[in-house]
Amino acid sequence: MIKFFEKTNRKDQHSIPVSRKKRRWLTITLVAVIVIGSILYSLADRYLIRHVQVVVADDNTAVTRSSVDAASEGTAGTNPTTTATDVHATSDDWNYSSDDLKIQIQKMQTGSGSDQITYYVADVQAKDASSLRTALADNSFGTNITEDTSEIAEANHAIFAINGDYYGFRDDGVIIRNGVLYRDSPTRDALALFSDGTIKTYNENDISSAELLAEGATNTLSFGPILVQNGEITSDFSRVKIDNNFGNRSIQDTNPRTAIGMVAPNHYVFVVVDGRQDDSRGMTLAELAQTMKDLGATEAYNLDGGGSSTMYFMGRVVNNPLGRNQERGVSDILYLTEAQ
Repeated sequence: MIKFFEKTNRKDQHSIPVSRKKRRWLTITLVAVIVIGSILYSLADRYLIRHVQVVVADDNTAVTRSSVDAASEGTAGTNPTTTATDVHATSDDWNYSSDDLKIQIQKMQTGSGSDQITYYVADVQAKDASSLRTALADNSFGTNITEDTSEIAEANHAIFAINGDYYGFRDDGVIIRNGVLYRDSPTRDALALFSDGTIKTYNENDISSAELLAEGATNTLSFGPILVQNGEITSDFSRVKIDNNFGNRSIQDTNPRTAIGMVAPNHYVFVVVDGRQDDSRGMTLAELAQTMKDLGATEAYNLDGGGSSTMYFMGRVVNNPLGRNQERGVSDILYLTEAQ
C-alpha cells in the first residue's frame, strides 16, 4: 500500500511540471505569432498597402489627344498632319517633330560580350517649358500607389515619358509636382524643374520649398545622386546613400539606370540604360555621369533605376525593362506633350 501511494505521488509530482511546460510553450507561441504578425503587417502597411493622401485634380483636362493623334498619324518624310488644335507633327519610331517640340531617340551600344551596354538617349528641344511635366500613378499622391510607366503616360496623353523618382517608396524628401507642394521633409540631393525651362540640382537642406516655388519651380525630384553640376561631374560616387528603406540595395554597381539632364534651357537629354541582362550589363554611376557630360548636359541627375528604368515613346516601350520586356510599377513619371 505504501508503495502504491509513493508511485501515485511521483506521478502527480511529474504531471504538474508537464502541464506548466505546455502552458509556457503555448504562451511563447502566442507571443511569437503576435510579434511576427505585427512585423509582417507593419511591413505590408509600409511597402504594400496603398495609402492615398491626395487625389490630384486632373491637370490634363485641357490637354486633348489631338497632339498625340498628330504624332501617331504622321510619319517621317510625309506632309505634316493638321489637327483640331493646329498641331503640325511628323514622326516615326524614333523621332517626333512639331513647331514647338522635337524629340530624337537613339539606341546606343558600347562594349561587347559580358561588357556590353545598351542604352537609349532622347534629345529633346521644346519651345515652352510647360511641355515637360510630371504625373502620378492613378492620379493620386501617397505611398504604394503604382502603375506601369506606359499606363501613366497613356493616361496623360504623353508623347514621350520616363519613370520618375518613385517618391512613393519613401516618406521623406521635398516633393513638388506641377506647382503643388505635397511633401516637405528635406533629406537629400534633389533636382528642380523651373518655368523658364532650366533645371537645377541642389541639396534639399540648403534651399526651402518656399524659396523654390518663389523662384518658379514647377517640379522637384528626390532621388539622386547629382551626376553633373555646373558642367562638371560631381564625385567618384564611391559612397552613395539614397535612403534606408527595408530591402534597399546598393546602387553604386552596374545597374539599369534612368537620368535627366539639361544642355540649355528647354533643351534636355534623357537616358535609360538596360541592365542585368545578356546584352547589357548596365552602367555604374560614374559611367552614367560621364555619359551625361559627353551628351552636353550641364546639369544631370540620377532617377530611380533597376526594374523601374523605362522609356516610353508614342504608344510603345522603347527599352527592355527587367530584361524581359516587362515593366515594374512606379509611382510617377516625367513626360513630354505639346504645350497648351
